Amino acid sequence: MGEAFSSLFRKKPLHLLERDDAHNGEGLKRELSVIDLTALGIAAIIGAGIFSTIGNASFYGGPAVVFLFIFTAIACGFCVLCYAEFASRIPQAGSAYTYTYATLGELLAWIIGWNLIMEYAIGNIAVAISWSDYFTGFLSGYGITWPSYLGMDYLTASRAASKVQDLLTTGGATLASLAANSEYNSLMNSYNAWMSAPSIGGLRIICDLPALIITFLVTALVYIGIKESKRFSNTMVLIKIGIVIMVILLGVFYVQPENWSPFAPNGLNGVWKGVSGVFFAYIGFDSISTTAEECKNPRRDLPRGMIASLLICTVLYILVALVLTGMTSYKNLQVGDPLLYVFGPEVANLPWIAGIIAVGAIVAMTTVLLVFQIGQPRIWMAMGRDGLLPPIFAKISPRFKTPSFSTILTGIVVAVPSLFMNLTEVTDLTSIGTLFAFVLVCAGVLFLPPQKDKSKFSVPYINGKYLVPLILLTIAILSFIYNREGVENFFVLEGFSHKIPYLAFNLLAMIMAILSFRKNLSLIPVLGLLSCSYLMTELGIVNWIRFGIWIIVGFIIYFAYGRKHSKLASTSASNH
Repeated sequence: MGEAFSSLFRKKPLHLLERDDAHNGEGLKRELSVIDLTALGIAAIIGAGIFSTIGNASFYGGPAVVFLFIFTAIACGFCVLCYAEFASRIPQAGSAYTYTYATLGELLAWIIGWNLIMEYAIGNIAVAISWSDYFTGFLSGYGITWPSYLGMDYLTASRAASKVQDLLTTGGATLASLAANSEYNSLMNSYNAWMSAPSIGGLRIICDLPALIITFLVTALVYIGIKESKRFSNTMVLIKIGIVIMVILLGVFYVQPENWSPFAPNGLNGVWKGVSGVFFAYIGFDSISTTAEECKNPRRDLPRGMIASLLICTVLYILVALVLTGMTSYKNLQVGDPLLYVFGPEVANLPWIAGIIAVGAIVAMTTVLLVFQIGQPRIWMAMGRDGLLPPIFAKISPRFKTPSFSTILTGIVVAVPSLFMNLTEVTDLTSIGTLFAFVLVCAGVLFLPPQKDKSKFSVPYINGKYLVPLILLTIAILSFIYNREGVENFFVLEGFSHKIPYLAFNLLAMIMAILSFRKNLSLIPVLGLLSCSYLMTELGIVNWIRFGIWIIVGFIIYFAYGRKHSKLASTSASNH
């Protein structure tokens, strides 16, 4: 029994993973430089966050939302340093999956791989749907009307038709009154899509065709090769950074400092309400670590690329947030396209910039889709190599030198759901899965043996013996002083189920404080582990339940297939 349990945590030998030539025979091309990797990181991070979700976060947090960007960047920064050490020591594809396999064992590695599937797949479905919305909006700005029934999912249109029917029959409304009410614009658009859609055999033809098309085009580019993908990424990143900088420079002239007062109108609670959207904007940085086997010098360039992209994107996010909240009151920013709003007739009245911002949003969405479509197949490839997935997942195209089957499957997994479904409400599920991966990567660094090769990147060692308990105690005191209402509400039984994640975090924090004191743990990985764990508590009990269901499904697949076919299992059996 004990042996069976311990086999769940068998580890891949670190000395084998540290070899640069571990998988050279399988033919991935080494094409990426530090500039390419930085561009890929920016491509993944600067997406919907800067063009849409930043508005909602600013509405709740006011100008103080910049502190949320700073805190999220610091939390991600701790993780980036941990990723950077792993990337320097283990120049293999697979990202957090491979790192966890080497330090925490097979079962946890499977869980991370399974979560990364969720991160990339659900995240890219949401991105594809968002891209479609921006694209059809861009066309309408030039007088080109895209058929509404080919620009949304079936479920949204069906629900709208039922809602409108209820309003007509029981609410005493008319179609004319609903169309005249701006609050029902989105509802009526969906209703009109339902009513205008052609049907075959009584089934209405409603699908998000642009989402399907862009996913197939990006997947084809990723399949053709990493060189072609990096050239496209580099070009698109230059365009969108140029547009973001232009927005900042123009917006500065319309900033009214009185809009920054009060700076935190809704206090800390208001700032934290935007945590899901803000963190969702940052999660892409880890995807560039999946390209380790395609880097010219992964030990040197991957750490630099990850750190540089995080710093650049954080500065841009903070500047955009300050400009937005300076140009207009934070109360006006709960809109889907805040940049278009502040440059529209209500604020700056610069209509010529609308088309440029729309192009920037489309480019941003495209690059996010590209990077995630690059990352997912390489994780599947690594899992296929290890036997946790069927061998076909590890197949490399002899012509294009990319993971062929995994790339095609990734395209299908993203394209088909984005055609028919609306998954924007489960982006929190993507965030919680990613945060869990970050937690285990930070924990994994604590299990790494000391780095002997000084040419490789290492997380700077700062003894957390006294610092971790002191930092946690300071945070607790400040929370009690500045957020006493929130602390007192925590001890109210009402809504207790939603407080369970926070209770678990407090227990984890105490454990880490004790371990840091007793074991002299390194400060940075511990802070990364704790900050990401705290962010997980902000995502609500519903997302934890969904996350738990996803993990259970993953366990079933692992015990039904992965554990039996693991190459580590076969190696152990042959040794016996």
